[in-house]
Amino acid sequence: MEVMKYAETEPIRVAPGVNRRFVHTERLMTVIVDLTEGPKSVPDPFHSHPHDQTTYVASGEVLFFMEGESPEHLHPGDLVAIPANKPHAIQLLSETARLIDNFTPLREDFF
Repeated sequence: MEVMKYAETEPIRVAPGVNRRFVHTERLMTVIVDLTEGPKSVPDPFHSHPHDQTTYVASGEVLFFMEGESPEHLHPGDLVAIPANKPHAIQLLSETARLIDNFTPLREDFF
């Protein structure tokens, strides 16, 4: 059994204001993404990956963008599903936010 205790885990700094922690099995990865330095005046750049993804907004507010769709203002408790290879992005609307991302297959690039 793999256990990640938040308070006992050092975050991985991905970019200024973006830290993550994660736990995984052979086929599924759950990532806690802590965002700071908001609100942002523009969205992050669009990106895509060959993984199915769900994102749960645990705290804060983000504007979620997916190619070909209208932006969605997401609040705590909201959940979004992103198909593999679909370009998407977020814009941090609050000072901070915590997103819980799930990926399958594993994001090998996170290791």
